[in-house]
Amino acid sequence: MSFVPANEGISKLKPYQPGKPISELERELGITDIVKLASNENPLGCSEHVKTAVAAEIAEIGRYPDGGGFILKDQIKTEFGFNHDQITLGNGSNDLLEIFAHAFVSEKDSVVYSQHAFAVYSLVTQAINAEAIEVPAKGFSHDLDAMAAAVKDNTKLIFIANPNNPTGTWFEEAEFAAFMEKVPANVIVVLDEAYVEYFPENFNSFKFVAQYPNLIISRTLSKCYGLAALRVGYAISSVEVTDFLNRIRQPFNVNHLAMVAAVAALKDKDFIEKSREVNKAGMAQLEAGFKALGLNFVPSRANFILVDVQADPAATFNALLKEGVIVRPVGIPNHLRVTIGTEAENAKFLTALAKVLGREAKA
Repeated sequence: MSFVPANEGISKLKPYQPGKPISELERELGITDIVKLASNENPLGCSEHVKTAVAAEIAEIGRYPDGGGFILKDQIKTEFGFNHDQITLGNGSNDLLEIFAHAFVSEKDSVVYSQHAFAVYSLVTQAINAEAIEVPAKGFSHDLDAMAAAVKDNTKLIFIANPNNPTGTWFEEAEFAAFMEKVPANVIVVLDEAYVEYFPENFNSFKFVAQYPNLIISRTLSKCYGLAALRVGYAISSVEVTDFLNRIRQPFNVNHLAMVAAVAALKDKDFIEKSREVNKAGMAQLEAGFKALGLNFVPSRANFILVDVQADPAATFNALLKEGVIVRPVGIPNHLRVTIGTEAENAKFLTALAKVLGREAKA
């Protein structure tokens, strides 16, 4: 039997590389005291209410989940005011990003996204074999004016992130409003807000949904809510757009325990506030540590920070692994992305960074 090649876009695709797991480093180097600051996880884990809710439903794992996701959609409606017919559930927001692309983009179309943006935007575009229009960043930020100007007649979708991963940069409501006014009404705009809960005062995106039927807002419960292992996200959009998304969404893409956990997580306001406090304190700790080491960094509104190590990032990453610290190279020269951890985790990282860079912290 002759070999059947994959679709052209997929044959050229390089798979997404997640952050290195702790267990893998343990196997490779025999290190047990490891700090993982690579995958933008919540260092607090998840809410105790989530653990209780999941434990109470463990007997249900023999049954298929509700394909319509009623309980989670109902909680999202309670939290944010959107009806079920404006909500699309996803197996994490990565699943949603793929759904958006497959719903609206063909290989004859183009997709616009920014340089230094989330790697999955380019991956889903290439998988469809669509034309990728990567717009140069403005420093480390989205150049929204240039992105609007880059739209072509065959452009079907624009990916933008606020805050942006991996740079942590952000834009304000007025900038976004001006951008949306420039985008043709037949072009879908995906506003990826995976980290919005850490600084919610920065931007109220939901108020734009009624004004722009071509807008999709994507969120996840993997970050601030601490449900990374369960993979659950949701999107808010117009009734018409939501209808198209749910036509191709897999019927059981979010499992029952994930939905139960998500409902409990959305209700636990105290945990979210504590997560924000730990994040802001940790951000300040790392910023002060970088300044003491004479290193520049990119101000962030997420739960990670991009630091200029003034050295080869791959070599620095590997040297840190030997010190029991996992961070993330992100393809930006001289820079590493560091997730905000607990006070002790941040301190271990800063000590290891000073050691591998041969720098002494200044008082």
